[in-house]
Amino acid sequence: MPPSALVPQATDPYLEPRRAQCPWCGSPRLRTRLRAPDPPGARPDAAALDECDGCGHVFRNPRPTAEGLALHRRDDVREGPPERLTGRLPSVRAVRRRHRAAARALTGLLPDPESWLDVGTGDALFPEAAREYFPYTSFDGLDPSARVVRALVEGRVEEAHRGLLTTPGTAERLCSRYDVLSMFHHLEHVPDPRAELDAALRVLRPGGHLVVEVADPRCAFAALLGRWWLPHGRSRHLQLMPLGNLRVELESRGCTVLSAERGVAHVPRDLAAALGLVLDGVPAALHRTAVPALAVASAVDRGLAPLSRRTRLSNAYRLVARREV
Repeated sequence: MPPSALVPQATDPYLEPRRAQCPWCGSPRLRTRLRAPDPPGARPDAAALDECDGCGHVFRNPRPTAEGLALHRRDDVREGPPERLTGRLPSVRAVRRRHRAAARALTGLLPDPESWLDVGTGDALFPEAAREYFPYTSFDGLDPSARVVRALVEGRVEEAHRGLLTTPGTAERLCSRYDVLSMFHHLEHVPDPRAELDAALRVLRPGGHLVVEVADPRCAFAALLGRWWLPHGRSRHLQLMPLGNLRVELESRGCTVLSAERGVAHVPRDLAAALGLVLDGVPAALHRTAVPALAVASAVDRGLAPLSRRTRLSNAYRLVARREV
């Protein structure tokens, strides 16, 4: 990283210096997309998001240091999956239903894989759901938190790996081992998405398939909800990449993009999650009184889902790419 890309500032153990250039394309044409603190009681600059006028990349600026990221991961272990941080919605049943739908959609694109690594797997709910559609596939999980170890003990994965793909030694140890590698809402959370993609392609066998699902920064809900849109409102999201940027990255690495779709990846939770973020900033005693409002918001999300999937309200996209020999 060139020194000119960073703006000097006071030393902070949890935040890097502010960047003066886009980490994706290097352009200095940056503008503040929003500045909103994480609830509850976070520092005001911790959730500042900048957007590049050159390539449209959105990133947290300043970015958390390794210590800051470790702090967020400890919160994940203590508090559970992000869904439970936003008004305790959606339910685990709804998450599993979403994962089954994703696995069903992939059956037409993927040959019968022998081995599959789910990266950023958390509690490994996707491997558990995908077995219904890929019964002869061996599913492993990789995650920086201890949740993947619990998933191994509970039988949702056959092997558990701690860390990121870019953790020293991980890509070398798993080199060319998997037919499929999936990343569901994982790239938004890593410090260097390009390095994570490079490591993913090393772990795939030639002819293997990469499945990437990412929050879409060009979603209309991002503009409508602002600081209360879930990917905006949590500092776990370090990067938000437009679909075109990620597609170019994969093609530049010799991959063939087989599918690039928004609607199939939409997660109907924008309004309920926004209300949950609001509630995170109010006294816990008031949360119970908001349960009916959360239920209504969740019902509206589900009711809007057919329209959202056909329009720019879709909040995510999914790419399926094949690593060529």
